[in-house]
Amino acid sequence: MLFCIGSILVFFFLCLIVPRRLTWIEILSTTWFGLYFEAMVNVYLDLKYDLYGYFNKGVDIITLIPLLGIYPLLNYLVLTLYPSGKGFIKIASYLLAWDCFSVLYELVSIQNGIFYYNGWKWWYSALAYPPILLIVWSHLKFVRWVIAKSTESKL
Repeated sequence: MLFCIGSILVFFFLCLIVPRRLTWIEILSTTWFGLYFEAMVNVYLDLKYDLYGYFNKGVDIITLIPLLGIYPLLNYLVLTLYPSGKGFIKIASYLLAWDCFSVLYELVSIQNGIFYYNGWKWWYSALAYPPILLIVWSHLKFVRWVIAKSTESKL
């Protein structure tokens, strides 16, 4: 649990020092989307198929600590630092770096008892993270489009 709380503090500090490039509505909407997306995936992969989980098998209130404490902060960092418009190589490198970080963080979380595998393999995560990051980025682009359209309609 110390690792979990320490992670939240470190990620929160990083969020404070990284220049903010997102509006509050973008932060709010992408955070809620990320939490919803994660919950839908976990309903099947964790609860239905029992491939992995947090702390203990099944629904557990303590799971809310990493879900609400770590995921929104990492979501913010990923989107704030995303190299939008920087070309394929930069974006691919960025996604690969976050992919490596995420898999390593997941493995350390297993060592610290926050997360467990039960049929899941680390390389499944390595394959899953880049599309997940692109889905979250696509949602941010969609939110920006909706904001622009709503602003246009008021003119």
